[in-house]
Amino acid sequence: MADRCVVVGGGAAGMMAAYSASFNFSEVILIEKNEKLGKKVYITGKGRCNVTNDCEPETFFENVVSNPKFLYSAYYGFDNGAVMKLISDNGCPLKRERGDRVFPVSDHSSDVIKALNDALKRRNVKVRLGIGLKDMIIDSGQVCGVVLTDGSKTECDRVILATGGLSYASTGSDGYGHRLLKKLGHTVTDCRPALVPLCTEESCVKDMQGLSLKNVSVKLFDVPEDMCAFEPKQKTDKGKSRKKGDGLIYDGFGEMLFTHFGVSGPLILSASSYYAAKCHGKTAILHIDLKPALTHEQLDKRILRDFEEAKNKAFRNSLNALLPSSMIPVIIDRCKIDPDKQVNSVTKREREVLVNTLKDFTLTVTGTRDYNEAIITHGGVSVKEVDPSTMESRLIKNLYIAGELLDVDALTGGFNLQIAWSTGFLAGCM
Repeated sequence: MADRCVVVGGGAAGMMAAYSASFNFSEVILIEKNEKLGKKVYITGKGRCNVTNDCEPETFFENVVSNPKFLYSAYYGFDNGAVMKLISDNGCPLKRERGDRVFPVSDHSSDVIKALNDALKRRNVKVRLGIGLKDMIIDSGQVCGVVLTDGSKTECDRVILATGGLSYASTGSDGYGHRLLKKLGHTVTDCRPALVPLCTEESCVKDMQGLSLKNVSVKLFDVPEDMCAFEPKQKTDKGKSRKKGDGLIYDGFGEMLFTHFGVSGPLILSASSYYAAKCHGKTAILHIDLKPALTHEQLDKRILRDFEEAKNKAFRNSLNALLPSSMIPVIIDRCKIDPDKQVNSVTKREREVLVNTLKDFTLTVTGTRDYNEAIITHGGVSVKEVDPSTMESRLIKNLYIAGELLDVDALTGGFNLQIAWSTGFLAGCM
């Protein structure tokens, strides 16, 4: 058993790294600059903490956006089942919800953090709060100690960096780890907000602010597409990236939300990760199928039935059964149909335009919101410079890197926390 391991960062990856290291080092010191551990874990899942996803390994890797192959050893060494067992064995029972998402039965993220804290106490991990890392002591290409912000120095046999990315800087993820690793010679790929709301050019989103839509289909293109409607295909929540073809970078099915600046919600957050990876900073086109369960012909028949029941009403008053009230004026404006026109006077061509608008409501994506609204960071330390079987730096011996510092990220659903647990655990192993 080695002598001493210092873990820097008390988030998901850091706590798990310290727990794992406690089986392999006679002394483990966990350094966290905040006043408590797990500050970002506390706010995940809207305060409920989506611990992991109880899915098959293939599904996990399908949901990893960046460098999934890099995670093979980490995931298979400490998978979702291992995470769930550790947390539940330490006093936090878990439950599975829609999409195989795993949450604490209590719906309180604080119970997950308490379980991990208790596990660390049982393993005699020394936790130092309110103090950060200032620098590392390196001799002959290997780490042999750390310098802390209070000026003290600690010699050690291993340093595990798990200081997080750039999202939610208020939790301590201020990019210091990336800056330090760059100074030490590591390559840090371009970092961008991911799992983040998208900004759109059109002002009509403000008119629908707060409107949440369920069971809609979206396609995101990195190049302007013609505005022809497309035949709907049922998709899973996760969606898929298409590597070849016509500029399609995301295709998904689920829930979304209109905001004063653009769009958000689970479906859009997933789309944003592919936007960050494929065309960050560029214009993209978002195609929304508002009625994916109906073909064009079926939707036209549905509209005809609604029109028949409202044949003596103005067009503006005929869509209440089809659309939310806040969306009706926007759709009418898109269709360019006179809102005061009698329904029985709406032409077949105008009806076709209405169907096409509902099947292909387009928005121009101009960018994303900033890191303060991003769940994760896309980009990070190049995985080419980290040994995937150990998480050790290929450039500096005895330096290990885990969690959001790495250039790996995934979609919503507990997959990013699983990355943190898995890479953290592996970094603490011998």
